[in-house]
Amino acid sequence: MRGGLAMKGMRLFLVCAVALAVLPLALQPLGEAWVRILDTALLYILLALGLNIVVGFAGLLDLGYIAFYAVGAYLFALLASPHLTESLPAVAAMFPGGLHLPIWAAIPLAAAVAGLVGVLLGAPTLKLRGDYLAIVTLGFGEIIRVFMNNLDAPINITNGPKGINSIDPIRFGGLSLGEPLHLPGWLGGLALPSVTLHYYLFLLIVVGAVVLTQRLHDSRLGRAWMAIREDEIAAKAMGLNTRNLKLLAFGLGASFGGVSGVLFASFQGFVSPESFSLQESVLVVAMVVLGGLGHIPGVILGAFLLAALPEVLRQVAGPLQAMTGGRLDAAILRQLLIALAMIGIMLARPRGLWPSPRYEDRLVPDEVAR
Repeated sequence: MRGGLAMKGMRLFLVCAVALAVLPLALQPLGEAWVRILDTALLYILLALGLNIVVGFAGLLDLGYIAFYAVGAYLFALLASPHLTESLPAVAAMFPGGLHLPIWAAIPLAAAVAGLVGVLLGAPTLKLRGDYLAIVTLGFGEIIRVFMNNLDAPINITNGPKGINSIDPIRFGGLSLGEPLHLPGWLGGLALPSVTLHYYLFLLIVVGAVVLTQRLHDSRLGRAWMAIREDEIAAKAMGLNTRNLKLLAFGLGASFGGVSGVLFASFQGFVSPESFSLQESVLVVAMVVLGGLGHIPGVILGAFLLAALPEVLRQVAGPLQAMTGGRLDAAILRQLLIALAMIGIMLARPRGLWPSPRYEDRLVPDEVAR
């Protein structure tokens, strides 16, 4: 029986792998915008997986998570663009060829720096819970955004509200993801645009993140986090070091945000403080809650829907605006449709679209009868 289940699981895995590999190729003829939606959705999935460690596993309500996204994005923007060499003569003298940090160094560096920032945020909030923790983390996220917005004087570090542009695209040897890739004739002679190349890279990183978070969930560390989430006092009474476990949750979750920020900066080629507003933090929290708190497949589903739904509804809002003779603003109408969809989902599925199975649901009938 186990062999049959394993074979069924393998078949499902292969079908999903083939579908995900073919999906951007099927959407390319419809326009690169649809593939770009998939790229954006994958970035949000990576963000939601990181926040799920903090909120879903450890039960720490973090409303400033987007700050770690900003840390990763600005770190790569500063180390892979001409901004610092143009603004600071000392940097230009040290690096006459310009700063061009490779992606294989940027990702671990961003994960480490964002993780350190996450620990620094978590340290003063260890005794806070619930609403108080949410308020403090919300303020931290806004401080980072304001910091990035104003650090252009007296020394221009972040270029303020103008943002940083001309960020290097991701390169692997002679392959640049910023340019189309022309496959040889024996592979069909297809031309893969930049958005499709980014899709495959983002998908690979997201798959690795899913495997890592699932391993964490099933480990002793994951069970310790969930014990803190359910009852921190009981967890402490059982001998768990809740302080270190909380700091570890903040650090690991923040590292996912830092990696996602690097990918975002290289994909867009431009970063500015407006990309890291409070609305973005609330959106990522909504993805985790809407999908299913603490349940990895649910978080992925929630992140994909909330990332892709606004762009899909953009195609609906335009015709509805035309039907009313232009009296309705398409942007406002799109936000209204998103809000109605979220309210309907939460009323119908209060525990999320794909909630984590409850303990009593896993019991066999004989155990329930006892």
